[in-house]
Amino acid sequence: MRTERWGLMALLAVTVVWGTTFPAMKLLSAHLDALQIIWLRFVIALLVLAPLWRGMLRHERRWGCALGLLLFLAFWLQIEGLARTSSNRNAFVTGLNVLVVPLIAMAFLGRRYGWRLWGACVMALAGMALMFHENEPWNLGDTLTLASTVFYALYILALEECARRTAAQPLRATRMAAAQATVMALASTALLLAQGEGMGWLRSVADLPLDALLALLYLGLLASVVVVTLQAWGQQRVDAMRSAIVFGLEPVFAALTAWVLLGERLGWAGLGGAALIVAALVFSQIQPAARAGRTQRA
Repeated sequence: MRTERWGLMALLAVTVVWGTTFPAMKLLSAHLDALQIIWLRFVIALLVLAPLWRGMLRHERRWGCALGLLLFLAFWLQIEGLARTSSNRNAFVTGLNVLVVPLIAMAFLGRRYGWRLWGACVMALAGMALMFHENEPWNLGDTLTLASTVFYALYILALEECARRTAAQPLRATRMAAAQATVMALASTALLLAQGEGMGWLRSVADLPLDALLALLYLGLLASVVVVTLQAWGQQRVDAMRSAIVFGLEPVFAALTAWVLLGERLGWAGLGGAALIVAALVFSQIQPAARAGRTQRA
C-alpha cells in the first residue's frame, strides 16, 4: 500500500506539471510562434537527454521516433490553438483526450464500450457548451486544439501498442524520451527552415522578459525531462484506471495556474462547465470491478 501511495503521489505531481504548462506556453506564445516554442523546448530537453542515445536499443529508437512524430503534430497544433484561444479553454479541450482515445479505439480498432462512455461524452459536450457560452463562440484556436487532442489520442494508442509488442523486452522511458526529443527538435527545425526565415529569430530570445525565459526553462527541463521519468515510475505502481482518473485532474490545475499567473477568470457558467468536463473525464474511467478486471487481463 505504501508503494502504491507513493506511485499515486508521483502521478499527481505529473498532472500538476502538465496543468501548469498551459499558462507557461501562453506566456511564450505572446513572444514566439508555435514552432519556435517547440524548437526551444525540445532542444533544451535534448541537451539533457542526448547522452542517453548511447546504448539505446533498436526497438527503442524505432518506437521513440515514430511516437515523436505523432507527439510533434499534437504539440504544434496545441500551441497554434493556444495562440488563438485562452489557456483555460485550451486546457479543457486538450483534457478531452481521455474520451477521444476510446472513441478512436471503437471506430478503428473494433473495441466496444458501454453506456458510461456515452454518458461521459454527453457530460463533456454540455460542459464545453457552458464554458463557450460564457465567452466567444467556438473559434479556430479551439478547432486546432481539438485536432491536437486527436493526434495525442493516437499517440496514446500507439504507445499502448508499443508496450504490448515489446512486453518481452520493456522499453526504457528515458531512452524513449531522448528519441522523441530528437524527432521534435529535427521536425521543428525542418519546418522553421521551410518557412524561409532561417534561424535569425534566435536573436530575439535574448530579449525575452524574465517570466518568459523562466517559462521556457520550466517547459524544457521539468515538463519535458523530469515528468517522463516520474510518470514511468508512478505507472509501474498504480493501475491504469486510477492513473487515468488522476490525469483527468489536469484541466483543474491548468485553470488554477491560469488564474494565479495570467489573471484569467471563469464565471459561474464557465466553472459549471469546467466541473462537468472534469466529472466526464473521471466518469469515463470508472468501471464495475468485474469489467475492470477483464479489461486488465485483456
